[in-house]
Amino acid sequence: MEPHSRPGLFRNGTLRLPQAPLAASPGNPVTQTASDLNLWYGQSIKQSAYRLLQLFNPFVVSGGRLTLTFVGMLQLTALCGFGSVLWYRSKGKGKGNTLTTQDAPDTAADEAATTDSGLLKKYSTIRSYTVSSTGFTYPRLRTFYRPHHQEDKLPKYPCPVPLLVFVHGLGGSIAQFSPILISLSNLAPCLAVDLPGCGVSSFEPKAWDAYTTEALVQLLAVVIETHRAVDSRQPVVLVGHSMGCSLAALLASSSSPHAHLLSQNVSGLIAICPKAEPPTEKEAKKLRSVTLTPVVLFDLIRRWDRRGGVNSKSVLRMAGVDADDETKKLQLRFNKQSRSSVWLRMARGMCPDYSSGSPKGGLPGKAVWKGLDIPLFLAAGETDTVTPASNVKQIVEFLGRDVSAIQPPSEKASLPIAAAPFVPSAVLPNEPKRTEHQDSGIDATDLPKLEDDTRTIESTSVSTNNGSLTSTEENTTEGSITTADGPMLSDTTSPSSHTPSPHPRRLVVKTAIMPKPAAHSLLFAPSTSRIIAGLIGTFFADYIDPRLSLAWQLNYLSTEGKWDVKNLEKWKAVRPVSEPIAGVFRAMKTLREVDEEHTPKVLTKNWAGKLCAIIDISHDNPVYDPKGLEEGGILYHKFPTVSKQPPQSAEVKEFFDLVDKIRAEGRPGLIGVHCHYGFNRTGFFLVSYMIERLGYRVEDAIDTFQQARPPGIRHSHFIDALYVRYCQGLRRAPTL
Repeated sequence: MEPHSRPGLFRNGTLRLPQAPLAASPGNPVTQTASDLNLWYGQSIKQSAYRLLQLFNPFVVSGGRLTLTFVGMLQLTALCGFGSVLWYRSKGKGKGNTLTTQDAPDTAADEAATTDSGLLKKYSTIRSYTVSSTGFTYPRLRTFYRPHHQEDKLPKYPCPVPLLVFVHGLGGSIAQFSPILISLSNLAPCLAVDLPGCGVSSFEPKAWDAYTTEALVQLLAVVIETHRAVDSRQPVVLVGHSMGCSLAALLASSSSPHAHLLSQNVSGLIAICPKAEPPTEKEAKKLRSVTLTPVVLFDLIRRWDRRGGVNSKSVLRMAGVDADDETKKLQLRFNKQSRSSVWLRMARGMCPDYSSGSPKGGLPGKAVWKGLDIPLFLAAGETDTVTPASNVKQIVEFLGRDVSAIQPPSEKASLPIAAAPFVPSAVLPNEPKRTEHQDSGIDATDLPKLEDDTRTIESTSVSTNNGSLTSTEENTTEGSITTADGPMLSDTTSPSSHTPSPHPRRLVVKTAIMPKPAAHSLLFAPSTSRIIAGLIGTFFADYIDPRLSLAWQLNYLSTEGKWDVKNLEKWKAVRPVSEPIAGVFRAMKTLREVDEEHTPKVLTKNWAGKLCAIIDISHDNPVYDPKGLEEGGILYHKFPTVSKQPPQSAEVKEFFDLVDKIRAEGRPGLIGVHCHYGFNRTGFFLVSYMIERLGYRVEDAIDTFQQARPPGIRHSHFIDALYVRYCQGLRRAPTL
């Protein structure tokens, strides 16, 4: 036992395995990587179970022994079972049929289905999969598959854009990916499956061997190959959470015993809250003994653990002590939806066999992780006690790289409340709707340097600078860089007429340690999920395939001129000038010389004294004569920017300087800003100004712009870029 550990059932770090359902007090965080299972061994669990059963079991008298408790438990179980039989018979009496096990209502699946987001409901089906290598058939697995909405128009050479595959953890479901699915499904086709007995999938088959880690890997391979464009050599990018990272690593690693299934077609791996090593021999033995616990007793312990609801140990262990209420509500829901029978089977299945002296089967360790030769993104939460952030460093060590480049988050680091990544009502249907943004996409940082060593590692630690939202860029003498953004596209992606090829398949490692309160629930927590989505989108485009850049896709798919008939009609439908924004701006669509209303001559007449200047941020020459504005008393400033990609930090700073200069002149009226329609680039600059110059929170600035210029910023990757840039600073380590 670690020197800082203490015995007892409810202790921090309890069952520190992916999606562990049993609790420990969150007040004593520990940092060791190994999963400590001592609480499951010896008298502690016996005593705790005995106390619990005294409350629930009418056959146990105060002061009774554990033997009597166990007998009483069996009596209670038998009575409940007998009562259930009578109830089923009474319900079926007179109908000429009986209720079989398969016909019995699946409360957990029904609950999961009713609370699904709209995206999951729309693109989910129930499918049957047979795995010939194991002989198991999984008859009812919820499968989410959403093809890219412009799939037919995207280039197919040298291969289609990758298939993004999402793998959930122990006791989890694909609903936990909902916030980032909203984001990433804009980039590529997306596939996810509720593992058997999880989420909406039925608990079939019941055989324990159907739930081993090996069996689940084989099942995932069948599901992926069913949806992958095999003939077109479509690559796969795996996105895992918790135990899902281990399953993904077994599919992706060239040194995995399952490498033959899919590894040659895997082009990248995203591991969120990964587990570096399997349980030790001692831990595996204890965990196997835990899986012998009767399901009735295990359910009772879990119910006991959930006392306090959103503030229970069951929730706080996963979500973190300082988690927001929405995260806690979601975590409580996922905890309730997890079936004990399935958890016990998967938990036993992840234990390696040590009979030969070395671990075989179960969760992967160093031998598998070090065999990864593809782009790898590792993310963890600073306060995660289920799979601590130390797992990230350990995996980096397995890959033979220097972990000193991974900087821990600042002790003062925290995420602003404004970092709300999705509409909670989409996942919490009963919650009142709020005006929030749920778009997501890409913000790029640095680019892969192909001239560097073929084995590259980079690190990102997420923090704020003493609460300031100001982003800075600088080079230090030690080679580390603090940056909030970088080039959006590589040289191979700038011309829309040129179709880039996927990046070379090589090892590139990037890490992100999200600061507290980020914990095991960071995947769907409102304070972190949008940031995670933005970082993943960046990694996709910069290191896996530049065609996964939403900016590139928008440029590639834009085949119409700026002023053809269709765009002209769309332009006419847009409101010319917005309501005042933060007392400084009005967002506009571009003026048009030949228009009857939105032309310089009419604008200067109707808006005299209301507008002091117009900043034209469109890239091309205006389709109106700026001279008409200045003759009417409105100053004109040309500030060209590129469409469909978030402005760079340098551009934003220059824009600020220009606005400050105009404001310093003291002319009456607000400052009009326009790109083409006045939503995306215009919104980005104005929101940035509100945050940096006027002290707005990110969420408030975005909402302020949306209310004055509905529907607000339209491009999803612009929203993500704002959250990534202003909700955190990115401390990047040098390439090793």
